[in-house]
Amino acid sequence: MAEQHAAHIYDSKIAEWAVLIGSMAGVLMQALDTTIANVALPYMEGSLSASRDQITWVLTSYIIAAAIMTAPVGWLAARFGKKNFFITSIAGFTIASMLCGASQNLEQMVLFRIIQGVFGAALGPLSQTVMLDMYPPAKRGNVMAIWGMGVMLGPILGPTLGGVLTDAYSWRWVFYINVPFGLAACAMLMVFFKDTVRDASLKFDWFGFAALSAGLAGLQLMLDRGTTKGWFSSAEVVIEAMVAVIGLYLFLVHMWTAKKPFIPVVIFKDRNFISGLVLMFVMGIVLLASSALISPYLQNLAGRSVTQTGFLMVPRAFGVMFAMVFAGRLALRVDPRVIMTAGAGLMLWSLWAMTSWTPSINVSTIGWVTFIQGVGMGLVFVPMNMVAFATLSPQLRTDGAGLSNLVRNIGSAIGVSLTTNILAYSVQTIHAQLAGQASVFNRALGVNAPSMMMSPRIPFGLANLNSLIEYRAQVQAYANDFLFMFLVSLPVFAVIWLMKRPAFATEATSKMEVVE
Repeated sequence: MAEQHAAHIYDSKIAEWAVLIGSMAGVLMQALDTTIANVALPYMEGSLSASRDQITWVLTSYIIAAAIMTAPVGWLAARFGKKNFFITSIAGFTIASMLCGASQNLEQMVLFRIIQGVFGAALGPLSQTVMLDMYPPAKRGNVMAIWGMGVMLGPILGPTLGGVLTDAYSWRWVFYINVPFGLAACAMLMVFFKDTVRDASLKFDWFGFAALSAGLAGLQLMLDRGTTKGWFSSAEVVIEAMVAVIGLYLFLVHMWTAKKPFIPVVIFKDRNFISGLVLMFVMGIVLLASSALISPYLQNLAGRSVTQTGFLMVPRAFGVMFAMVFAGRLALRVDPRVIMTAGAGLMLWSLWAMTSWTPSINVSTIGWVTFIQGVGMGLVFVPMNMVAFATLSPQLRTDGAGLSNLVRNIGSAIGVSLTTNILAYSVQTIHAQLAGQASVFNRALGVNAPSMMMSPRIPFGLANLNSLIEYRAQVQAYANDFLFMFLVSLPVFAVIWLMKRPAFATEATSKMEVVE
């Protein structure tokens, strides 16, 4: 009951909607920036005088900074108040975005992307916490759907918006687009957002933060650089792996033994929340890794333009929106675990369907398969957040939101790294297997004039044959990646039913039966 009295702290609908819109603007900007710059990287190379290997630091620097600064969000919000922290984060993110767009060399860009990641890390957790604080558990379905749209649609629509802005204007508008939305969000929150209580007596856990920062930085660098450096055959990757293991080990030991770690241990005693973290990790893998696979598949193998590829990603976004419109309300009427199970089933079916794709696949098939995948993601995401936070103490919400966003980001990083590595390994393996059939003794390659075009005895025939083998190897390698994501997602069914049915769903069902 105390929580219900704490909710609805805004007497005016205008103030309530202003805070919601301001919060959503923050999370949408942050979510978009995880993928919006991807399609603009080739255009940045010339402008910033960077090589293909160097330009990837534009993405890596942002991801590492955001990962490190996500963990202490709960402490910072409690120490300085959510209003000051939220407005500072949005303002810093907006200024950093403007500076990124004005960068003249790679050094400036990497520096400003780090600053952007530092300030952007808090936008997702804070917006989620603010929305949860505004409503009691029984009324959080719609607001979590709104928040989920920002988190889910950002990475999906990022490449589309980035491609359109880059083609129509320049890559710099990928960053400038944040400025007007950031200014509007700051203004709304400054005027309407009611501050929370601050605890000036809190002491920061510097050792825990340093250990976690080193561990996360080492992990992110290892995952990002491993594929291009040959993994553990590279001294750089070995050092990064050692830093990751030692840092995370020290952090875990410190967290369980320290009196006041900046991530409270009690948060890990909530079964629903822990299950939610596991589901969020898997969602992070599928959400970003599938986007990272579909885009080059359609461009490099199917021969579609950047803009065409971007628009082919839109049906998945529509699927997410369609599901989220009613997923929250539905979770109040029936057991949320049933809805999540149905969503997981749709998501798994779509991944299985992708394993049979070929580059000649028609647009309609791409559209409805990705649409169903979006529906499945939406049906999992909204009830998952409602159930995960339903039994969590209000004092732990900001820490919980920070951890949830951190786990999603780590899942995304691991997913992209693993699928990239599986793709490269599969291409090499399948290429070798197919090349074994392309010998000079294969009579099918030399019985008539057309087949002579692929004959390994002739230089141009050998080149044609190799390009065909490479093409077929890539097609099968992408299918292996989609199969990998399907297999990784299978355990979610068990995790969903490890959750307890939340009280708000039971109460809502009982009230409906009484009314009927």
